[in-house]
Amino acid sequence: MTMIDEKLEPIYDEVLKRNPGEVEFHQAVREVLDSLGPVIAKHPEFAERKIIQRICEPERQIIFRVPWTDDAGQVHINRGMRVEFNSALGPYKGGLRFHPSVNLGIVKFLGFEQIFKNALTSLPIGGGKGGSDFDPKGRSDAEIMHFCQSFMTELYRHIGEYTDVPAGDIGVSTREIGYLFGQYKRITNRYESGVLTGKGTQWGGALVRTEATGYGLVYFLECMLASRGLETEGRSAVVSGSGNVAIYAISKLQDMGVKVIACSDSNGYVHDADGIDLDLLKQVKEVERARLTRYAEKRPGARHSDRGTIWQIPCDIALPCATQNELSGKDAATLLENGCIAVAEGANMPASPEAVRAFTEAGILFGPGKAANAGGVATSALEMQQNASRDSWTADFTEKRLADIMRSIHRLCFETADEFGAEGDLVKGANIAGFQRVAGGMVALGLI
Repeated sequence: MTMIDEKLEPIYDEVLKRNPGEVEFHQAVREVLDSLGPVIAKHPEFAERKIIQRICEPERQIIFRVPWTDDAGQVHINRGMRVEFNSALGPYKGGLRFHPSVNLGIVKFLGFEQIFKNALTSLPIGGGKGGSDFDPKGRSDAEIMHFCQSFMTELYRHIGEYTDVPAGDIGVSTREIGYLFGQYKRITNRYESGVLTGKGTQWGGALVRTEATGYGLVYFLECMLASRGLETEGRSAVVSGSGNVAIYAISKLQDMGVKVIACSDSNGYVHDADGIDLDLLKQVKEVERARLTRYAEKRPGARHSDRGTIWQIPCDIALPCATQNELSGKDAATLLENGCIAVAEGANMPASPEAVRAFTEAGILFGPGKAANAGGVATSALEMQQNASRDSWTADFTEKRLADIMRSIHRLCFETADEFGAEGDLVKGANIAGFQRVAGGMVALGLI
């Protein structure tokens, strides 16, 4: 772990004291504070106004009970939550995660990251996050609908297109967004399209939104490589996960001439030395909703394993796209030994602090999630624009906007790192650039 600036140590100690046991949140705060010493030295007014302390404390935290019945008539109780973290730059914006691991500390870490990620897009959106410990796996459509309707029956009073605009995350796809929006419309008697993003394209959704995080990740990766005069074509890549982010990152990598040789799910990983068959992967994961063992059964030469990690497969490019802290310091050492030249995060904080330090010290290209995976929320903001103007854009136009935003984010992070004496360090560049934008908004709005 790097040394935190002595002026910021009391702030971090207070975060630990006020938020006991929330280790993911502690990690996210520490990672940002590690970068901010030079900013406070240059802008002492941020310290005087206690901007960092205010950013680290959510504006609002909402926790509620979610009762629902399954197909057998049994009653279940889950916990729902929404952390509205910072609205200095616009309405709260961030996804909903439905997964058994969801707790307040995880939602706060995700919301804290979202503040800076959203700021980097230059679009007028603040940061928030939410979710529930409900597990949609193995549940029928009817059961998922019952849960979503109960969840929205409480959440509806806290959201709105000018207040808080949730989207999807792990466990929340177009299906869940549809059930949530239907209940919102039913309760409020308003067809307020801009209250949720990630909607179906026939009822207010944006083209390319499903693909956006994966596509945006690869556009950012392309900029990373170009900054050192390197090409994407002809490289090999390993992508963890097999949800939307991973699938569409694989798709865009293949478009750019990269051979993707492995992907994973919660039951292990599949290694396909001939290159992942994208059509088969989509069939298995999106249509059949099956495990990657099915892919290995159908694909000659593909090998499935539940031993070790996907990161032991030699590659030029590694894209962790699954979940937080999935890539350890040991995994990072293995990737480096095998000649990996670039890592870009497609998930939120998937590389552990030890892994990030290993990549940074080795001098390879590393793209932090708050910059590299901002394509999803950027396209959500574009969806909000279309909803507000009662308009719809073509896929080509939307993807061009996405590509421009991701290139702008890379340029901002790269130039900010250089300005603060950390040339090529995109972690510091992203943290400082995002913080400065949010801090500037908070100063302008006064003590709120």
